[in-house]
Amino acid sequence: MSKGMLQRLDRGTRIYALLLLALILLWVGWALYEDPQVAALNRRLEADPQVSAFPYRFRVLRLENGVATMSTPRSSALPVSRVLGILFPHVAGKAEDSDAFQAAQRQLARVQTRARDLVLEDPGVKSVRWELDRGWLGSYGIQLSPAY
Repeated sequence: MSKGMLQRLDRGTRIYALLLLALILLWVGWALYEDPQVAALNRRLEADPQVSAFPYRFRVLRLENGVATMSTPRSSALPVSRVLGILFPHVAGKAEDSDAFQAAQRQLARVQTRARDLVLEDPGVKSVRWELDRGWLGSYGIQLSPAY
């Protein structure tokens, strides 16, 4: 809002507009804020060649009382074949006992374990809890019930 526009408004409307603008700025700041410890852990993940090269971006979402909550594309509510088909298109539709499918599944497990271990190296982290990345799955058209 320009200064000229504010001067044309009556005093009450001007105060309301400034309060509204302040609330919007606070909300944007809150939405964009990332805990410095969480940011440091995510930088650690991004700096690791194995984790950063993986098709899924493992992230620390929050850190509370020494428990790091990390995102994962994998859930017991979803067949692993769906997730692996997204991460590794060359295994989409392959039998679960195929060599390519098994290799992709091992790679997912290996990189997820590596991401967890990197986070656990931080002295402020005692344990890791996994949280399903519904946004990532939704971007591929996969919707799960809220129970998962």
